[in-house]
Amino acid sequence: MLKKSRAASATRLTFALPTTAVDGPVSVVGTFNDWTPGAHVLRRRSNGTSSVTVTVPPGTVVRFRYLGEHGRWFDDDTADEVTPEGSLVHA
Repeated sequence: MLKKSRAASATRLTFALPTTAVDGPVSVVGTFNDWTPGAHVLRRRSNGTSSVTVTVPPGTVVRFRYLGEHGRWFDDDTADEVTPEGSLVHA
């Protein structure tokens, strides 16, 4: 699940997955962090999800993927678009 919170100077993107879907550590990697694994690790929340929030300039097109345990890559079907190269969100 992907949530956008827009303001005049920045857009907050919250990447969230149900805790039941997360088997081991998961990070979100993409153009906002130079595809660096481990830079934005999803944290377990009390509401039954694991999530992390990043801030990007408004109007930015962000390409991202999730990286799970054992090098398992997966996309977010709630993104604005999903392509063979990853998920896209228009901030």
